[in-house]
Amino acid sequence: MHYPTLQHYLSRLQSALSDSQLWLDEQGRARGRYFNASLSTAFQAIRSGQDQQVIAYEAYARSFDPTDQGLNVWRLLEFVANDEESVELDRLCRLLHTMNFYRQSGVRQLDLYLSVHSRLLAAIEGNHGMAFRRILDVLELPHQHIILQMPAATASQRWVLAHVVENYRRNGFRVGVNAANLEQAIDLLQRVRPDAIKIDIYAANRPELQISLLEQAERAQCQVIFKRIEQQEKLEALQNSHGTASPFLVQGFLFDIPAAELPVTYSFTQPLPRAVYAQARPSA
Repeated sequence: MHYPTLQHYLSRLQSALSDSQLWLDEQGRARGRYFNASLSTAFQAIRSGQDQQVIAYEAYARSFDPTDQGLNVWRLLEFVANDEESVELDRLCRLLHTMNFYRQSGVRQLDLYLSVHSRLLAAIEGNHGMAFRRILDVLELPHQHIILQMPAATASQRWVLAHVVENYRRNGFRVGVNAANLEQAIDLLQRVRPDAIKIDIYAANRPELQISLLEQAERAQCQVIFKRIEQQEKLEALQNSHGTASPFLVQGFLFDIPAAELPVTYSFTQPLPRAVYAQARPSA
């Protein structure tokens, strides 16, 4: 590990009891507790669309499961936590994800994507980004490698989205957005000026708009991520319809399933076995 302040903090967590809000388990992974749910982190790679080289990981909050097949924590708590409690849960998850990412080796040049839940757009008040930035500064972790990923916003949430994005930018974070379709992706690119745009591959089925988005994003130095790549045919279709040299990124079960531990070395050669893919699908 290259972050001694984080290592010192984690060593203090080793003596914490499992009924506290944060502790380390037997594998050295940071765990959390909220509403009597035991929280853990799972990571999925974000890769280059051409050679599948890993350039980032996205973190997911999961209920703890020794096989990394825990349930989505936000789905479990969505109807339990109010807005204030959702903000608290968001902060806990960010700290948990950040510690579990930077405690591992080989992540120094990789980006970390942390999602902002849709309920938080309306709940966030004040300088929310500063609170997270202060935590990173105390732990001496690189905020410039963290992308805060906004949820897909409705038309009525446009001004809230712009406010939250600006808040995070003032605190030195890069910002990603989710788009429902290619038209919205182009609109967000021009209006919000994000550092990354994520779009479902099944919503990116118009090659001329896809190419336009990629060309505009390259000029704006914005990364475009096509998610839910689950079949080799989808990857090949995306690569073959790509009539421009503009880069793009991919993410999905075709390449890997979310897991607590990052592989020391990983190269994509073949799709996941069908049995593994079937097991992974419900929890991601």
